[in-house]
Amino acid sequence: MKTLILFRHGKSDWSTEADRDHDRNVSKRGRKAARTMGRLLELAGQAPDSAVTSSAVRARTTVELAVEAGSWACPVRVTRALYEATPFAVLEEVRAEPDATERLLLAGHEPSLSELASLLVGGGALRFPTACMARIDLAIERWKDAAYGKGVLVWLVPPKLFTEGDFDFAD
Repeated sequence: MKTLILFRHGKSDWSTEADRDHDRNVSKRGRKAARTMGRLLELAGQAPDSAVTSSAVRARTTVELAVEAGSWACPVRVTRALYEATPFAVLEEVRAEPDATERLLLAGHEPSLSELASLLVGGGALRFPTACMARIDLAIERWKDAAYGKGVLVWLVPPKLFTEGDFDFAD
C-alpha cells in the first residue's frame, strides 16, 4: 500500500504586486497555516518520505514552511507540471515517483487536488480550503499503478480545526 498526501498551498497574499499569478506569495495567515500543518503531520507520525511541489511561489513556500516546522527529513522536488495542472497531469507526477517512497506529499492548487482526490476515491465532491491536507491510501505496491478508484480517503484536515494556541510559531 502507498500513501498519498495532497496539500493545497497556503492562503495567497493578494496585496503584493506580483506580475504573474505564478509569483504570488503566501499571506501571513497562509504562512501560519503551512507551519501548523507541517507540525501536525510530524506529531501524527505522518511526515512524508518525499514531497513534490508546484513551482508557484505560494506552493513552494508552503512546503518549505511545513518542512521546517515539522522537521521533515524528506527530499522536496519542485515542478512546473503541478501548476495549472489537470487531475491527469497530477496523477502522472504520482506515477513517476520512485517505489522506495511509501508516503508521498504533493503540494498544489485547486481545482486539481480536489478533482484528483475525488477520482482516486471513486467519486464524490471534496473541498480543499487553503493549506488543507488529505490522506489517500492507495491499494498499490508501485506508484506507476496509481489509478482512479484505487484509493481510500483516510482523512481531510483543514488548518481551521486548530486554535491559536495549538501550535506556537513566530510569524
